[in-house]
Amino acid sequence: MTTTDAAAARRTVPTDEERRIALRRMKRIALGLLLVAAAVFAVAFPLQETVPWMGFVRAAAEGAMVGAIADWFAVTALFRHPLGLPIPHTAIIPRRKDEIGATLGAFVEDEFLSDAVVRGKLASMGVARRLGEWLRDPANAERVTAEASVAGRGVLGLLGDDDVADVIEQLARRHLLEPEWGPAIGRVGARLIAADQQRAAVDAVLEKVETWLAAHPEAFGTMVSSRLPKWVPGFVGGLVDDRAYREVLAFARSVRDEPRHPLRQAIDRWLAEVADDLQHDPAMIERIERLKLDLVESPRLREFAGEVWDSVKVSLAASLEDPGSELRAGLRSALVEVGARLAADDELAAKVDVWVTDAAAYVVGRYRHEIAGVITETVERWDPTETTEKIELQVGRDLQYIRINGTVVGALAGLAIHSIATAIGALA
Repeated sequence: MTTTDAAAARRTVPTDEERRIALRRMKRIALGLLLVAAAVFAVAFPLQETVPWMGFVRAAAEGAMVGAIADWFAVTALFRHPLGLPIPHTAIIPRRKDEIGATLGAFVEDEFLSDAVVRGKLASMGVARRLGEWLRDPANAERVTAEASVAGRGVLGLLGDDDVADVIEQLARRHLLEPEWGPAIGRVGARLIAADQQRAAVDAVLEKVETWLAAHPEAFGTMVSSRLPKWVPGFVGGLVDDRAYREVLAFARSVRDEPRHPLRQAIDRWLAEVADDLQHDPAMIERIERLKLDLVESPRLREFAGEVWDSVKVSLAASLEDPGSELRAGLRSALVEVGARLAADDELAAKVDVWVTDAAAYVVGRYRHEIAGVITETVERWDPTETTEKIELQVGRDLQYIRINGTVVGALAGLAIHSIATAIGALA
């Protein structure tokens, strides 16, 4: 059934007010037939002695009244006490409301929520293909994205900042702080050095040193001349300082430019030794652990967790709210792509159908008693009068046909009985 067909089907279902109007109309028709039968009986009864055929009319009217009254009593006894009299076995529905609810819940559980019914229905629906056809329409993908964004913003609003910060802090402690840092850092460092990955970092440091020295010659100052004897002339000290500065600057440049420079090799050996010590030297490992404990005890860790969550929350909220954000665009694109694959890939659609069917069957099989219990509990919470009205609105109109049929059948039965009795009397 398409969406249009389903909407049309929903529109054909009458409202409670329409049902109430139809019920009143049928009650008036049934009552009108009873009153007609009573009027005919009142006319035919005194005339049957003088007009012989009036006896047949009287018998038909009498049977009609008996049938109408009997069926009125039967129908009324379902919903209330006839004429307000507490006659036994009347007002069945309000008196046995809870039992009816339990029976209805058990019926739904056994007949509608059974594993065979659920699997059979889902297997016949082709859920994956239908979902794929629907999702690959960009308008539908946008609709899902918009709804998911609203839900996501709602979840962000519900989450307590302190609670999330606690979770982040606990995760950081468990996964980052509880394991020993030294061996892990050493293993990573050893692998980087073995792959010559440290070169980029060393280059960056050397380049920074060379650039800084070139831009700040005054920082070198009188580092050398201040250590010369007092008798050395001042201009000699200046020449020495300048020469020393240029030598240091040239040395930094040569180290930067020569990949196999001895200083570079010395740095690589030192880094390798540090990586090895981090893995195997107890003193080095203990030193790193002390640094880690200082970090753990620092209130900055808690502040860091809060700052991380605040940043993530603001970024997520802004992305979810903005229809043109990369997050929502990526989600739309992913949904369209998933829909296209589900619609075109029969094998994938079959797998998804199996997953959906198994998941639904598991949920229904595990919780079908609780699902059916909703019906039982809902009926139990209903007021007896409200329950009676609800059920009467659903079936009361059809039950009035029983009264009408009872009137007609009673008339025919009365006429037949009177005819047979008259025939027997004539033969005697």
